[in-house]
This record gives sequence, C-alpha cells and structure tokens, in this order.
Amino acid sequence: MKNIISLLIILLAGSFVFSQEEEVNGMESIPVDPNTGLITFQEVVEETGTQKELFNRAGEWLHHYFKQPVYVTQVRDAASGVIKGKHQFELIYEEKDGTIKRAGLIKYYFKIECKDQRYRYTIDNFVLTRQSKYPCERWLNTAHRDYNEQWPQYLKQLRVYAIDDFAASLKEYMVPEVIVEEEEW
Repeated sequence: MKNIISLLIILLAGSFVFSQEEEVNGMESIPVDPNTGLITFQEVVEETGTQKELFNRAGEWLHHYFKQPVYVTQVRDAASGVIKGKHQFELIYEEKDGTIKRAGLIKYYFKIECKDQRYRYTIDNFVLTRQSKYPCERWLNTAHRDYNEQWPQYLKQLRVYAIDDFAASLKEYMVPEVIVEEEEW
C-alpha cells in the first residue's frame, strides 16, 4: 500500500528529476543491459563495513522493506554475501478524466551482492502480469504495433520504483548506525 501511495503522489506531482541518464523523446532513458537486452537498474555503492556487516544490514533491510521477506527471498548466502529475491508491485494508469486505475502487477527479480566496503544491487526481469505475461522491454519500442500512450508512464513508474523506492530505501538502511558513547564522569 505504501508503494501505491508513493506512486500516486509522484504521478500527481507531475515531474521526475534524475539527471544521470539522457532523456529520450521527452522521457528519461531506461537502462537496458546490452548483454541481456533487459531493463536493468544496477549500481555499486561504496559503504563502510565488511562483507558480513553489509550482508547483515541488507538482511535487516529486507525485514524493514518487505512485509513477508521470507517469501520474497530465494537465496540468502552469507558466505558469498549474496541475497536474491523476487517481488512485485502494482502498476497504475490515469484515465483521461483523471481516474486512477490498476494496470496490473509488475514482477521483478533483485540481487544484492556484498563485498568489503561496497555492495551492488541489481533489479531486472520486469514482467507485466494481467491475463497474460509479457516483458516490460516492449514499452521501449514506440514503433510497436500495439503501442499505447500509457507506456511512457509505465516506464516512469518502473524507474521511480527502482530508484526512489527500492534503491533509496536500501541505501538509507545500509549506512552504519552512528554509536554515540556516553561520557562517564
């Protein structure tokens, strides 16, 4: 529910700002892995801590971010510092009269890899599920015979979810807590 409210607020606000990637056709570009051809959000983040400490923080974040992290995660390997999982979020669209409707569920995979002093997250394999399933990469093709004017909005929602919600929450949680020692006197 938190994710839906965040998306609605952002959609109604009207503008999204990320200047790391160039805009294409008036819309921010979506990262596509050249090897797989899949929409892939990935970043290496430098952070204080050993592999074990970062892995433990990522595990705590799972419990903070997901309602049922046990069902979301498929791999939690402390030895290699890898967490893999599968999750979904709701996609919405706005009718011409301003009515907000449900467009379907977006299923995706994520992976968090921890090493000393850094971690990497990867979010990919986005698939829209309704009556049938199809990969979200279809939305990148404006010349597709089934092109829908909602597709750019759907891509923005993917980007907002991946960067503003998932990644921002993870980054915030991965920062080590500052321990303030009380002065004894």
